[in-house]
Amino acid sequence: MKARIWGARGSLPVALTHKQIRTKLQAALEGAIGRDLDTAEKIAGYVDELPFELRGTYGGNSSCVEVEAWDTDAIHEHIILDLGSGVRALAGAKLARYGPGKPQTYHVLMSHLHWDHIMGFPFFTPAYIPGNRIIIYGCHEELETAFRRQQEPISFPVAFHQLGATIEFVQIEPGVPTQIRDVTVTAKLQLHAGDSYGYRLEKNGKALIYSTDSEHKLDNAAERVAFVDFFRDADLVIFDAMYSLADSISVKADWGHSSNVVGVELCQLAGVRQLCLFHHEPIYDDAQISRVLAETRRYAEITGEAPLDIVSAYDGMEITL
Repeated sequence: MKARIWGARGSLPVALTHKQIRTKLQAALEGAIGRDLDTAEKIAGYVDELPFELRGTYGGNSSCVEVEAWDTDAIHEHIILDLGSGVRALAGAKLARYGPGKPQTYHVLMSHLHWDHIMGFPFFTPAYIPGNRIIIYGCHEELETAFRRQQEPISFPVAFHQLGATIEFVQIEPGVPTQIRDVTVTAKLQLHAGDSYGYRLEKNGKALIYSTDSEHKLDNAAERVAFVDFFRDADLVIFDAMYSLADSISVKADWGHSSNVVGVELCQLAGVRQLCLFHHEPIYDDAQISRVLAETRRYAEITGEAPLDIVSAYDGMEITL
């Protein structure tokens, strides 16, 4: 399996400001002083040496992850986790690859129905193309209502009933495995306003966990054990690390999100191989997200007996299990 991040931010999309771009450019040019960068090749090499927060960006789209579980050139079916603003870019990539004339099936697993996780759907071009099939899975009874309400005339110019694709809603039960072709999907209830659900996807001995918008109470031993079991031996955990530990247990307690430290502890206890920090705080710039990543790696190094690979999600990232 392969995970492809299309949107890594939480709460709302953000964009780089002119000041942030200028700061990146200035730092990069200062680093080039005295270097012999007189060819395109040398310049490219220098750029590759820059830290990620200068040469790139973690991006600004809200939550959307694609899971590639088979050869989609042969099997025109796709798995998507959440429909934040990042799904617009996903749609563009699929149309560029397959064109509008080859019907596709999209299996969408919804963590919950808050706006930052559904806001990309009205801009998901495949939904407008007859012949496509979109199957939206979730544990909320209001699943269909949320999508229809978002496209009511007061909010959007195209009503839900005008979409050309065949759109289906499937309510699933937490803890009861669901099959999407040869991928086994199991949902787990998480602590978040209005409830959210994490997903464990398994195929051919590989396991991917998507656990966003989930708060973890450190004094609840039973909950900790349950999540350790849910994460057990996963190859990749995509984890809501929106806040610092201090924020998550003080000023932002009960806000429905977790921290990098809690993510490390759960993954260490569960024997996870790779942790992907996700659902970035919208006020964090690239430099701050990079600092969080460095601090998280250092914490894992100090506290863990077994190695835990830690990365920070960015729009466009691909992770092969």
